[in-house]
Parts: sequence; structure tokens; C-alpha cells
Amino acid sequence: MTTSDAGARYVRALARKDRAALAAVLAPDVDFRAMTPRRFWEADRAEDVLDVLLGHWFEDGDHITAVLGTSEDDVVDRHRISYRMTVRNDGGDHLVEQTAYYDVDGDRISLLRVICSGFVPTGT
Repeated sequence: MTTSDAGARYVRALARKDRAALAAVLAPDVDFRAMTPRRFWEADRAEDVLDVLLGHWFEDGDHITAVLGTSEDDVVDRHRISYRMTVRNDGGDHLVEQTAYYDVDGDRISLLRVICSGFVPTGT
């Protein structure tokens, strides 16, 4: 099995904070679980996932300035994509790394598991 382009579309949409593009890559009934440094997250509707991604993880004042790189592979029939992004906000510059494991149904992500490093200050 080869990696799915759904992961790359997800990362591009997240980096742009593009709600419509994220909604287009997530199945309406996506099974979402995630872990950030201080919290576990769960949702079973795309709208709720969007609220987590763009209302809690990357808020209005968080400017994603670059995707530094991605790495993709498969774990049997589950896909994996890791990505690093630089983020600037009132607290300065940060590096954020996430790894997402996901399943697809057609061209949409139907199951999404994410682990996040949190916002790590870069000191710049």
C-alpha cells in the first residue's frame, strides 16, 4: 500500500488554517483522538475537529509561517504523516511538530490520531 495524498492535503490546509479545505479532507463523521502536552482531545464530527484545530490548537493570533518538512509512510493499511511548522504569535517564535496516523475512506480522512509536541519556543 502506498501513502495517501489525504495526509498531505490535511497538512497544507492546516498550515493555511483553511477551514473549508480541512472540512473537504475530513469525513463528516471522522473518528478523531489527539494528545497535546496538557490535554487529550476527542471528536466524532468534522465540525468539532475543526473547532479543535482552529479554535484551540492554532488560534487567530497564531501565524503558521512555514512547514519545514513532512515525512510519510504506512503502517500496514494505516497512513502516517509527520510535519514540523514554525508558528509566530505574541509569545514569539515557536516550532510545532505533529504526527498523524489516519485511515481514508475514498479521498477523505475517516480516522485521525494526532500527537503534538506543543509550541516549543525557538528563542528567536
